[in-house]
Amino acid sequence: MAYKLIWPATLASLERKGGNILEVAAQHLTDNASPSGPPTLFLPLEAVTSPTVDTAAAAHYLNRRPQTLRGWACAETWPEGLRPVRINGRLAWPVAGIKAVLGVSHEL
Repeated sequence: MAYKLIWPATLASLERKGGNILEVAAQHLTDNASPSGPPTLFLPLEAVTSPTVDTAAAAHYLNRRPQTLRGWACAETWPEGLRPVRINGRLAWPVAGIKAVLGVSHEL
C-alpha cells in the first residue's frame, strides 16, 4: 500500500470539514487514489529493441532495486554476463546480459 504525505495544515483543514481526522484523511486518500493503479513504465523484456537499458529498467526486469545494481557496478560484483557500460557517467545494462541472467532465450 502506498502512503501519501499529508501536511499538518492539510490535516487542520480536513478536521474542520469533518471532525474525525482519521476518517477524513482516509477519505482524502481514497478520493485522490488513481483508479488504474501505478502506470506501467517498462516494456516487456521481449519487446526491448535497444542493446542496453538504464539502471531503473534493468532493476525492474531483474526484480531488484536500482541501488542494488549501482552497488554491483561500484564493487564490480555483477552477475556473469551483466557487466554494465558507462555512457557519459551513466550506467547502461546490456539487454542480452539481463536475458542471460534470467535464462530467457534469444529466439524470436
